[in-house]
Amino acid sequence: MVNPKKIAIVGAGIAGINTALELQRLYPDFELTIIADKFNSETLSDGAAGLFRPETYCFGPSFDISQEWINDAYNFYKNLLNTEPCGINEISGYTFSKKKEFTENHYLKKCLPTYRDATDEELLQHSTENSIKEYGSFCTSIVIECKRFLPWALKKITNNGGNVIERKIHSFDEICDDFDFIFNCAGLEAARLCDDKELVPIRGQILRVKAPWVDKFYYDDFDTYIIPSIEDGTVVLGGCRHFGSHDVAAQQRDTDTILENCIRLVPSLKEALKSEYKVWVGLRPYRSRVRIEAEKIKSAVVIHHYGHGGYGVTLGPGTAKYAVKLLLSYL
Repeated sequence: MVNPKKIAIVGAGIAGINTALELQRLYPDFELTIIADKFNSETLSDGAAGLFRPETYCFGPSFDISQEWINDAYNFYKNLLNTEPCGINEISGYTFSKKKEFTENHYLKKCLPTYRDATDEELLQHSTENSIKEYGSFCTSIVIECKRFLPWALKKITNNGGNVIERKIHSFDEICDDFDFIFNCAGLEAARLCDDKELVPIRGQILRVKAPWVDKFYYDDFDTYIIPSIEDGTVVLGGCRHFGSHDVAAQQRDTDTILENCIRLVPSLKEALKSEYKVWVGLRPYRSRVRIEAEKIKSAVVIHHYGHGGYGVTLGPGTAKYAVKLLLSYL
């Protein structure tokens, strides 16, 4: 029997919320408090397109552990399909490229029930005069609508006895005397809290347009992607990756490039642009490896859980499970 502990989670984005859910699942008697200055629609996670689709590089200490994170995350989301009104839906789609290796995802091959090469007929069907599809893959994955998922999960956490404090933390020293364990899920703010020089922003810009006829996702070269929302008929058009940029202002140059690339990929989107669309900019917290490790600060154990880059939604439940396991050696 483990004596109940007092635990704080700093950050209420996708990493923090999934950490809270996992803690309450394993340790329902522990006193849990989420501390953040931004919740739900104010978080970076709220703007994410939310497609479950990792890149093919190594996120964790090894490829095997990275695969474990991805499998755990997929199973978490899969278990919520059709059982909870929390913004999680199944979706199919294509990845195209001029290079075959860019269409092959070794993580998804081992994870998804449906993953295959695109057929010649599918390549021809999605080719245009200005965009010939040479290689492609097709899969059925999951889209996580964070606008629905984050409020649903936060309500579940508070209904299960979790506390919420709206507060900006300037140093872990401020709260070390009040908690036995602190989970650092602060995202980009962790660079300041931990003086982490490895953590850098990747600026991303997307557009959200109304196009309910688009029912599949598409990825193409040059960071081009089209991800429909099952919930409201909107479609996310992206994107860009500007390493080291702290600029949160929308740039017309990026908007024009996104529109040009996405319309080339799915020409019917030109019709969607006759109505208004929204532009969103976010700074994604990137490290060469997601940081999941523990350290002692004063009387508390701080477990760091941040640095997912643009893959927090995809990895979040898996890395949360891995981070919570670190508690065992201290209980």
